[in-house]
Formats: sequence, C-alpha cells, structure tokens
Amino acid sequence: MSLKNRNFVADMDKILNEQQLLLLKDKIAQAQRVTCVCHVSPDGDALGSTLGIAAWMKRLGKECRVVVPNRYPDFLLSLPNVQEIVRYDNHTAEAEQLLMHSDLIWVCDMNAPSRALGMEQILSTCNELATSEGAPFMVMVDHHLEPDANFCNIRISRPEMCATCEVLCHLLWQLGEIGQLSKHEATCLYVGMMTDTGAFTYDSNRAVIYECISHLLATGIDKDKIYRKIFWTYTPNRMRLIGYMLYVKMQNLTEYNTTFMTLTNEERAHLGIKNGDTEGIVNMPLQIQDMRLSAFISEDTEHPEFVKFSLRSVGDFPCNEMSARFFNGGGHKNASGGRLQCTMDEAVELFKKAVREYSHLLKG
Repeated sequence: MSLKNRNFVADMDKILNEQQLLLLKDKIAQAQRVTCVCHVSPDGDALGSTLGIAAWMKRLGKECRVVVPNRYPDFLLSLPNVQEIVRYDNHTAEAEQLLMHSDLIWVCDMNAPSRALGMEQILSTCNELATSEGAPFMVMVDHHLEPDANFCNIRISRPEMCATCEVLCHLLWQLGEIGQLSKHEATCLYVGMMTDTGAFTYDSNRAVIYECISHLLATGIDKDKIYRKIFWTYTPNRMRLIGYMLYVKMQNLTEYNTTFMTLTNEERAHLGIKNGDTEGIVNMPLQIQDMRLSAFISEDTEHPEFVKFSLRSVGDFPCNEMSARFFNGGGHKNASGGRLQCTMDEAVELFKKAVREYSHLLKG
C-alpha cells in the first residue's frame, strides 16, 4: 500500500454505551458541587486526571475541588491549580465535608477504595450512599486491572490504555468536549500520559495514543516545556543520590537479568532527599544490556514500618503479576508497585524469592 493511500488516523474509542453516556451527561448537567479524588501517594497520572477533570468541571461552571490522600512529589508542583488541592491527611474534616456534600465524585486512577488507604472509610461511606436520593453520584475513571464491581455508579475501566488520562481523552471525545479543552486541561492530561509511560518509552505503542496527544497539542500547549518542568527539576541532592544509588546501592542478579536498589529513611535523611527526588531512578538500570527487571525498594517515609516496592521491566515481563503475588500491589505490565509491613532485610529476601519464582521469564 502506498503512503498516500494509507489511513494514519487512529479511531478514538467510545468507552460508554448509550445508556451510560446519557446518564453521565445528565449527572454532569445537574451537578453543582463536584469533587475529584485519587489513590494514595499520587503520581502524575493521578494528579493529571483529577486536576484535568477539575479544570473541565470549572469550565462548565461547576464548583470543583480535588482531594488527595497524602503528599505528592515536588516535580508535580508545576501542574495548573495544584495549589488548590486539599490533602486529606492535613485537612481531614474539610476533605470529608467536600466529599459528603458533593453532587458528583470523580474517582480517578483508582480501582477500589482500598487504594486510598486513609480515605478508604469515607469513600466507602459515600459509595454505600451512592444509590440514595441526594447522595453523591460516583464515577470511576481508571486503567488498572480488576476494578471493584461494587465501587461507583459508573465504572469506566480500560486496562489496555496507557494512562487514566488517556481514558479521559476518549471520554471527552465521546462527550463532544475534546475540541473545547483549555490549555490547563490539556496540560494535565498530557502530564498524566507522559509520566505513566516514562515519556512514551513503554506501554505507548498504540497509534490512538498519539491521536489523543494531537488533540491536546491543538490547544497550544508546549509539550517540550512541560517535559522540562516535570523531568528536569533535579535538586543537587538528587544528582548525588543518583550517583550513590547506581555506584553503591545497585545490586545485580546477573543470572536473572535483574537489578535492585534499596533506600532506608536513615539514608534519605543523611543525603537530604526531598519528596520526589527518587522519581525515575528505578528505570535507570534497564539501560544495562539484556536487563529485564529493575526494582527500587524503600522504607515508607510516612509509615516507617512499611517497605515500598517499585518495579519496572521491559518486554513481556509482568511486573503487575509479580507485585500482586508477592508485594500486595499491582499496576501495569511494565510498571507496578506494592507495599508491605516488614523490615528492609525481609523485603530484600522476599524480592529475591520472587525473582527466583519468575526465573523462567527472566533468564536467557
């Protein structure tokens, strides 16, 4: 087929059936007070989707606030209207009032209330009331596996999509809103897609992803500037941390084409590490030839009795399967995480056990 005859335009997806679409349109039209929530330790996709929806709702004349369970990385501080976010851990009463008195709650990048940790109870309460007259109507927009079938009135779950912000692009297209996006909305959605794919280096081979991006670029956003603000925000201590992690802490399990690094809270304090300084370090060992799996294992700064696991892989290795099986977590095939109550030594031994269990996929 010649290039001039090839159709390069990818089709956007209709992600709601007609009944759901009419119901959602009606609920949006009726709502005046709207709240957006996301999972604990929000990442770029979580904040991008919540802040993007909030900007959209405000454009439609709604009162809209974003509530997140706890802190988020400093490199996301450049997102539009991030200063308006209400942190549940710091302003619990205000956050609960916003949720309980909402007409519409958008649940973003989260497939179950348990992923909100401290906010789980209030979200479960809202969910129990969701079928009652006058109660908040809840809409899930997510791309993680196995959404809770009893959570939210409408569940928009598309695990095959690269980010929740991509799901939102398709929803906005189906609602006829994609051509009305403001730069603020487009910036948030672009950040979510960019960060959840490692700047489009994994989980980003589907042509329609770039159809979504073309709609976002049409608003006039500067994607190069957005990239610099998100990824080129290193502190001097982060640069030192990278050297320390790669030279001192990186351990190679050569037989299994795997590396892992550990970081304790004592090391964080000694190196002066700020929130977000560790972002992306887990990806770096994957630049080693033939490396298939990289793990970053760190003590939780807010709950030191817990250890967090961040996994990245290349090819077909299922990070999410390993995370769910061993680390009480989940995520995407090439990028996932988990969290366990254990010591660092126990975490390392468990990780090594997990690697041995998956040796048939890692060797060779």
